[in-house]
Amino acid sequence: MESVEKERAIFERLERIDGLRREEAPARVLLDEVRALLSDAEDWVRDEPVPSRTADAVEQARVALAAGDSVLVAPRP
Repeated sequence: MESVEKERAIFERLERIDGLRREEAPARVLLDEVRALLSDAEDWVRDEPVPSRTADAVEQARVALAAGDSVLVAPRP
């Protein structure tokens, strides 16, 4: 996929997430979209020359999502 196509896919996913948020979609649905967005962004950062702050932001998002996932999958009492 070309760089422009990757960027477009990322922006389209962001718009989908924003729409889901406005519709007050369930958290699980939003998280699935955020995970997919992060995957798209990681591919983009890995395959294209991007500013270091962009790569840093993607890494911070990956770490934050991983930390959130560990809380979300904790056993319920």
